[in-house]
Parts: sequence; structure tokens; C-alpha cells
Amino acid sequence: MTKRRFKEYELETGCGVEACLEVVGGKWKGLILHHLMQHGTLRFNQLQKLKPNLSPRILTAQLRELERDEVIVREVYPVVPPKVEYSLSPAGESLRELIQAMQKWGDRFLVRVNAPVRKTSAK
Repeated sequence: MTKRRFKEYELETGCGVEACLEVVGGKWKGLILHHLMQHGTLRFNQLQKLKPNLSPRILTAQLRELERDEVIVREVYPVVPPKVEYSLSPAGESLRELIQAMQKWGDRFLVRVNAPVRKTSAK
């Protein structure tokens, strides 16, 4: 588990922004949240198929951090083989507008800086 960056935070001084970035920041957390918002409840392998270049070890670590921060819920079913599903918690749902705003801002940024982008294939 990762440690918090600060020992204590001050409200209304920008520390809330830092705390939010600790929760949704990181290379893959925003993308994981985006997929859970878009697809609903997903199993580990489904998440991995959505981003194949994400290693299982890193995906596990990111999911554990999101669960620790109570942004996602991990539900384990007592069956063989094991079945584990991930979904948004109420706190995770409350991030929906933020993640959508980040998506819009990021899309505009990529166009503005003329980044190499490809269109998603229609399924």
C-alpha cells in the first residue's frame, strides 16, 4: 500500500486538490474509473482486456489502492474458480463528473497540441 504524501492536510488551502489527485492520480487509476463508469461492474480479466498493456501486477496494485480509498468495491464470490468483481462505490460514483470533465479536457488538449491520436473502432 502506498503511503499518503502528507502527514496532515489543511482544508480550503489546496490540499483537497492534492488529496483528490492522490486518489485518482497515477498512470492507470483514472482509466480504471473511466471503464467502470462506462461499463459498470467488471471482473479483473475484463479490465485487463480493456487495456492489454497494463500488467496484472500493476492493475492489482491500482485496484487495491482504489479499494483502500473506498472509491471502488471489490466483491468476492465463494466459487471455484474464484470470481471477483469490481464496481464503483458511492464515493466513486461521486467522481463521475470529475472524470468526465477530465476526459473532455484531455481530448481537447490532445487535439490542441496535435498529438497522434486514433479513432476507436466501431464494435
